[in-house]
Amino acid sequence: MMELYLDLHSQPCRSVFLFAKAVGIPFEFKLVDLAAGHQYSEEFEKISLMRKVPVMKDGSFVLTESVAILKYLVQKHSSSVADHWYPADLQQRSRVNEYLSWQHMNLRAHGSKVFLLRALYSVIMGCEVPKEKMDSAVEDLNLSLKMLEEKFLQNKPFIIGDKISLADLVAIVEIMQPVGTGLDVFESRPKLTAWRERVKKALGEKLFDEGHEEIMTVGSLPQKLQNNSELEMLKQKYQKFFR
Repeated sequence: MMELYLDLHSQPCRSVFLFAKAVGIPFEFKLVDLAAGHQYSEEFEKISLMRKVPVMKDGSFVLTESVAILKYLVQKHSSSVADHWYPADLQQRSRVNEYLSWQHMNLRAHGSKVFLLRALYSVIMGCEVPKEKMDSAVEDLNLSLKMLEEKFLQNKPFIIGDKISLADLVAIVEIMQPVGTGLDVFESRPKLTAWRERVKKALGEKLFDEGHEEIMTVGSLPQKLQNNSELEMLKQKYQKFFR
């Protein structure tokens, strides 16, 4: 059976997990606990030199990067995966690819930064986040959310039209990352809120909640990090990022 190496605190891991579950692709869940430093173990290094999740192992074939994994799963299981996830139509598929290309340096980057500042900054740096740093990060996130609404979603039910696609899936997991820290990015955004509810319904609310259970209880993460033997390594990594 295909193996997926995941930590559901990670938004790319959630996209792969939710997609495989939603379309009924069987897999074995292999937990890589990032907060416990499992990604730095010799055992995981044998799976992936990149030391990041998600990782897919399909027989002897190992693949990293969530977007690559999602496309692989769609194309391998094309006979059973509905076309709307990654349409065969060239222009529709290109719209999905357009969003997936844009999001890396925009919604993903800005949502991740807000999450890290709100969830980990005080543990790593030993002090509260400077207000100007947080304000700047939230402003960047708001600009990305505005672009998602105005350029990609517009007045459509989903990003490419009437049905959910990989673009919507990747978008929602990124948005839920800062939400997990208590920042309600859906407040005063009725269009985005309605889209979120459609995405939840398309995935199945029970599955959506299962996929996001870890991130919605992220308040326990700082304590877990404090007990991590790899904390010093993580501090060195994130101190460069936070400066």
